[in-house]
Amino acid sequence: MRRMSGPPHARVALPAGLAGAIDGFLVYALAERGLARHTAGAYARDLADFAAFAARRGVRAPRDVHRATVTLYLLGLRRRGLAASTVARRLAALRSWTRYLLREGAIEDDPTLDVAAAHRPRRLPDVLTVEEVERLLAQPRGDGPAALRDRAILELLYAAGLRVGELVALDVGDVQLGVECVRCVGKGSKERIVPIGAAAVRALQRYLAHARPALARRRATAALFLNRRGGRLSRQSVWGLLRASARRAGIRKPVGPHTLRHSFATHLLDGGADLRAVQEMLGHASVVTTQIYTHLTRSRLREVYRRAHPRDRMAVRPAGGA
Repeated sequence: MRRMSGPPHARVALPAGLAGAIDGFLVYALAERGLARHTAGAYARDLADFAAFAARRGVRAPRDVHRATVTLYLLGLRRRGLAASTVARRLAALRSWTRYLLREGAIEDDPTLDVAAAHRPRRLPDVLTVEEVERLLAQPRGDGPAALRDRAILELLYAAGLRVGELVALDVGDVQLGVECVRCVGKGSKERIVPIGAAAVRALQRYLAHARPALARRRATAALFLNRRGGRLSRQSVWGLLRASARRAGIRKPVGPHTLRHSFATHLLDGGADLRAVQEMLGHASVVTTQIYTHLTRSRLREVYRRAHPRDRMAVRPAGGA
C-alpha cells in the first residue's frame, strides 16, 4: 500500500496497483503529452481522490474499476456539494487516465464510457468595457522599475490575449518589437506568434530600457518579467497586480489575467475581426472554443439595439408615460 498526496479526504494509503497506475500516467502526461506541471498536479489530486474512494470499496487495481465505481464516485461528489464544474473536471481527469490505461493494456474496457457529469450551465466570461480597460491600464503610476514592469505586463496581456502562464514563461528573445509581435508557447506545448500594438510596444521598450536592468541586479536570466529579487515573476504576482489595479480603477467586476484575455477577444470581434484569426491569436485548438465570444458580442449588440431602436424604446415605456 502507498500513500499519495491530495485533498485531506484523499490522503489514505492506496493499493500499489492504483498508485502505480496513477504515477505511470503522470509521467506519461508530463513527458509525452507535454502537460504543464500545475495541470499534472491537479490531475494527481483528482485521481488520488478517486483512488481513495475506490480503495474503500475494495478496488485494488485498475482492472477492478467498473462503470458503477465511477458513477457512484460522481454521485458522491454531487452529494458533497461540489460545483458542477468541479465534478466535470474530475470526470475529465478520470477519462484521461482510463485512455492511458487502455493504451497500456492495463484495462480492456473504458469504465468512463457514456458516464455523464453533472450538467454545467454555460457561463459567459467576465469582460471589461473598453473604457474599463483604459482605466485599468492607466493604474501603474510613476517611472520606477516596478511601475514600468507592471504597465508593460498589463499592456501585453490586453494586446496579445495571453494566458498568465504564457506571460510569465516569456523570455526576452520571445518579444520582437521591431515587427511588433510576441512568440509564446501555449497549451500542449504549441507555439504561436501573436501581433501586438503600438501601445504595448512602447511600454515594453521603456521596461526593457529602464526597468529590467535595475530588476535583474546583475543576475544572468533570460526571463522577460522579473520580480524585485531579479528572478522570474510568478503567476501569483500577476494576479495580485490585476486585483490591485482593478481596485484602484474602481472596477467592481472580478478581474484577473483571463479577464483581459476575454476582453481582448471580445473587443477584436466587436471591431470586425475574423473568428478564425481570433482563434489563432488565442491559441485555441478548436474554433468552437472561440465561438463563446460571439455570444458575448451578440449580447452586446442586443443591448445596444434595446437602448437605441425607437420601436424598442417605445415598447418598454410605461403606459401613459411621456
